[in-house]
Amino acid sequence: MRHFLPLLAFAALFLVQTPAHAADCYADYKAKQDSPLRLHYGVIQVSTCSANQAATEASARLQAAGWTLLNVISVFGPEGLQERKADAGSYYLRF
Repeated sequence: MRHFLPLLAFAALFLVQTPAHAADCYADYKAKQDSPLRLHYGVIQVSTCSANQAATEASARLQAAGWTLLNVISVFGPEGLQERKADAGSYYLRF
C-alpha cells in the first residue's frame, strides 16, 4: 500500500495538468461562405491537439458565424502562432 500512494499522487498530478496543456492547442484552417463566395484562412484555439477533434470544434464555431470549414491544415502548439499571425489577419484567433 505504501508504494501505491506515490504512484497515485503522480497520476493525480498528471491529470490535473492535462487541461492546461490542452489549452495550448491551435489549428489553422480554411473556410468559406457562399453567395457571394468568400474564402478565408484563420487560426483558432482548440481544446485538443487532435486534428479530427479540432475540425469538429472549429466547424461548429465557424458554422455559428455563417462559415463552412473546408479543412484543418494543421494542429500545433503556441510555438507556431507568430508565424501564422500575419497570414490569418483578422481571422487570427477570431473564433
